[in-house]
This record gives sequence, structure tokens and C-alpha cells, in this order.
Amino acid sequence: MAINLFVGNLPYTMDSAKLGEAFAQAGTVVSAKVIVDKYSGRSRGFGFVEMSTDDEAKKAIEMLNGTAVAGRPLVVNEARPPKQA
Repeated sequence: MAINLFVGNLPYTMDSAKLGEAFAQAGTVVSAKVIVDKYSGRSRGFGFVEMSTDDEAKKAIEMLNGTAVAGRPLVVNEARPPKQA
């Protein structure tokens, strides 16, 4: 089962492809998406990465949480499900 990770404090220059490449060093990336503002098209500074296994997700958190990318320390943790209205 794939595990979804929240990635915060991304540099605004990072796109989904670069995000996937960064997490590929920890294992198999199922998907990577940088969230962009629908009006400006600019990155909102966070995204989500789906890793193929729980072990790879844990490895990604250990390897990349707090790691500086373009001078910004990444925040990586397991994504919480969206709140129900």
C-alpha cells in the first residue's frame, strides 16, 4: 500500500518532477505533486509525495526531513487525511 507524505517549506522554484527526483533516493516514488496557486500558477510552497511502501516512506522522512533545499529546510511527515465537512 502506498503511503502519502506531506512536504512543506519547499522552495518556490521546485516543481513536481524535481520533488519526485529528490524523494527517489529513498525508494520508489508512486507520485509527486507540488501544489500551485490556481490563479498565479506559482508554487504554494508545499506538496505531496506518495511512496510505494511504509518502509520507503519512513526512510524518506528520516533522510529528507530538515534537509536544506535551496536554503529552506524541508518539513516531511506522513500526510493526514483531509477533514470531513
